[in-house]
Amino acid sequence: MAGFDLETRPWWFAAIVGVIIAGGLVWASESYWLKGVREDITARTAELEDLNKKIREGKAAEARLAQFREEFERLDAELQRLLRILPTAKQTDEIIKKLKSLMERGSFRFVAFQPQPFERKEFYYAWPINVRLEGSYHELAMFFDRLSRFSRIINIETMQLAGLRSGPYTMSATFTMKTFIYEEPKGAGQ
Repeated sequence: MAGFDLETRPWWFAAIVGVIIAGGLVWASESYWLKGVREDITARTAELEDLNKKIREGKAAEARLAQFREEFERLDAELQRLLRILPTAKQTDEIIKKLKSLMERGSFRFVAFQPQPFERKEFYYAWPINVRLEGSYHELAMFFDRLSRFSRIINIETMQLAGLRSGPYTMSATFTMKTFIYEEPKGAGQ
């Protein structure tokens, strides 16, 4: 290099040239070689922060796990109670067993028991059952009182009472007994 002679220059000039060359090398290594490493460190640091946040959330949820279990058990017990009132299946045999037990407890007889088609409502089905009973006024009143004490919802609609002139029974009751069936939302329990 003609014209660039360091021997004739003062010592500090060589130091400045050395610092400039070293700075250029540092800048080049930062810009080209270490740039990918810095980006990788930044990405991994962000990933580590996300994982630490999830760990903190998990530990907070774990601390409340006992509370969640108690709440689940309470809600499950409430659901089971409500399903006895508004079951998810028609349970014909259960209704017949209950009515038979009522018959055995009273002095009357079933003349007709005719289940009708379901009536679709918003979130449930209504299930009407046409029934005809014969008995004394007092026995029929006790039948309806005992029917009202069932855990399942049963409504009595369109009741007609008529007197009987012969036989052991004095009255005839014809009515529609309506019970209800809850329709579980699509996708529930999956």
